[in-house]
Amino acid sequence: MIYLDNAATSYPKPEEVYRGIESFARAAGANPGRGGHRRAIEAEAMIQEARRLLAQLFGCRRPERVILAHNATDGLNMAIKGVLRRGDHVITSVLEHNSVSRPLNQLEADGVITLTRLPADARHRLDPDDAARAFTAKTRLVAITHASNVTGTIQPVAGIGRLARERGALLLVDAAQSAGVVPIDVERDCIDLLAFTGHKGLLGPTGTGGLVVGERAEVAPWREGGTGGDSSSPVQPSEFPHRLEGGTPNVFGIAGLREGVKLLLARGVESVLPHERRLLAAFYRALERPERYQWHGADAALAATAVDSATAAGDHGRVGLVSLNLPGFAPAEAGAILDERFDIAVRPGLHCAPYAHKHLGTFPQGTVRVSVGLLNTEDDMRRAAAAFNEIAAG
Repeated sequence: MIYLDNAATSYPKPEEVYRGIESFARAAGANPGRGGHRRAIEAEAMIQEARRLLAQLFGCRRPERVILAHNATDGLNMAIKGVLRRGDHVITSVLEHNSVSRPLNQLEADGVITLTRLPADARHRLDPDDAARAFTAKTRLVAITHASNVTGTIQPVAGIGRLARERGALLLVDAAQSAGVVPIDVERDCIDLLAFTGHKGLLGPTGTGGLVVGERAEVAPWREGGTGGDSSSPVQPSEFPHRLEGGTPNVFGIAGLREGVKLLLARGVESVLPHERRLLAAFYRALERPERYQWHGADAALAATAVDSATAAGDHGRVGLVSLNLPGFAPAEAGAILDERFDIAVRPGLHCAPYAHKHLGTFPQGTVRVSVGLLNTEDDMRRAAAAFNEIAAG
């Protein structure tokens, strides 16, 4: 099988991740902080190490403000519902995943907030000047993706973050597609709230992720419960991370996530993006007639990268995914042929991002998304291109 659906979840996982889950589950799989015995203490120590590693990865100075949750959706909802109050104004964009759009749309429909959705330009990027014009006296939050899960384009979050700081608003960044792929420093990039998932670029299992909470952000608990620490308080404790971590955590998943983050820190996150761009360049270069595909602006970037694949020159604003269509084939049809005839996994459809596809003009059928990962090879990409060539010829 050639797996090219890493934007949905990375697969397969590195061996270190599998071994980390199994060894922890067998040796120390107790409930962290919920007892004074050795295995509970070991479980808590493992979680704290994972928290410290994530803080190092994201440039967070206070590891206790790295909140561990189920996924990026959990982190985004935690931030949105924990920060916004009646009468607030929010700025978002047309490139957002439903994990951002849906909670904001519901709050707007309920009359709690007002909402401005920024457009994207012809290169599928947000313009900080558009963001600057969208601020009002009531703007409380700017919620944007770091890298679009439909177009792959990396957004100017630092520039928009500086605007938010100047105007007293908070910046919430959806890093589902960028965490573990693009170097992130929440201090440098003026990010107040960073939602991340563990099962994509961080190489961990599903059911892991969370939210980095900056010093400027005050997030009200949206889920209360046991914390394993202070059990005497009648309400959720105010200190981090317990403030936002009610309930038993996914200890087995976090054990795997810890190993994925360790691997990335040892390898260097800065090496991941060039690897992904080389893979996309190899795919583009192996297509017999790339001009017959609908690339939605990505073909020029991939062609430029393919000129010098050794250094991944060309477009420096793209993660390792691309959406394309082959005229004459619906995305679902092309995806099914790739799966059934060639054993190649891609993702056809709307990718939980309908506004992005309306921006591209591909709504309601969507596109075929090809997304690479750390364990893919250039041979994978040449074989995938051969399958696309055969489908196009047929």
